[in-house]
Amino acid sequence: MREGGRIMSVTIRDVAKLAGVSASTVSRVINKSAPISEETSARIYRAMEELKYVPNDIARSFASGSARAIAIAINVSDTRSYANRFFNNTVFGIETAAHRKGYNFIITSANDERGGMGSLEKLILSKKIDGLVLPVSLLQSSVVKLVEEMSFPFVVLGRVKHAGSKISWVDISNEQAGAASVRYLLGKGYRRIGFLTRGDKELFTRDRLDGYRAELTRAGLTPDPVYRVSPAAAFDETKLYLKTLFTSAAAPDAVICCDDKMALAALRGARELGIRVPEGLGILCFDNTEVTEMAELPISAVDVDTFELGRIAAETLFRQMEKPDFGASRSQITTKVIERGSTMKK
Repeated sequence: MREGGRIMSVTIRDVAKLAGVSASTVSRVINKSAPISEETSARIYRAMEELKYVPNDIARSFASGSARAIAIAINVSDTRSYANRFFNNTVFGIETAAHRKGYNFIITSANDERGGMGSLEKLILSKKIDGLVLPVSLLQSSVVKLVEEMSFPFVVLGRVKHAGSKISWVDISNEQAGAASVRYLLGKGYRRIGFLTRGDKELFTRDRLDGYRAELTRAGLTPDPVYRVSPAAAFDETKLYLKTLFTSAAAPDAVICCDDKMALAALRGARELGIRVPEGLGILCFDNTEVTEMAELPISAVDVDTFELGRIAAETLFRQMEKPDFGASRSQITTKVIERGSTMKK
């Protein structure tokens, strides 16, 4: 708003005057603290838009006792877990849910700052956020103790194996993903199905293995040994290991790969050996990425809706914030197989 050539700050009273209501009515509409008629609310929003009025978040926080913000904590030193498309989609799902609720969304580090108080702890203790999404890899951090002592609303992103009665979590149904992968490959006529992994340290890998083994057992088949490739192995090293496996007496006729790079190594290793894919070897992986989609022979993959994972995590958090006695909630997102050339037998 301009006055005498100067830009003046627009106040809630200016909005009230233009809309023909009291300042307290404008405040109730902004904070959604009392029912106001649709006609009056629409008039107030039109006035806010015309005046380009932006509510003062600090003042609103004092008035409502809410910061109108939620956060997700990350480990900034763990680029493998956080600097990828899947995590970005999850973050977008959280951001979308927060936006619909009228909340700001903050990404912050859970790392301590030179041994002192970290930025996440500062946000919580200064009441700059109302709730927290905490990746399961950070569950053992000092942050958990803090949020539990303060009865601060939080949701874990990832399954918690021995969760206490008060911990809510949201995850992909990894056991279902492992079982669905086997069921799909059996349906394509494969019988000696191997599982290729870079280790079973993570709970999600162990869950996939449980589903893999259970589905083969249900089909009356003995699960193949689990083939482990060093997490530090470069692409060519992985390919060499797989070529040795594919020419062994116990060679599988199909493999489930833990990630897209291993699946691509399997594809290229098989082709260098003259093994026809998918006729002589079926390849399926858990990463539905551009790598699997744009490989020289597109690779079948398990598709995970990580946007939905983030959205459900945020909505679970909001329910906790609105109803402190809401109790623990556990949700799992199912997966589906995207069929491509690497398993599409003629």
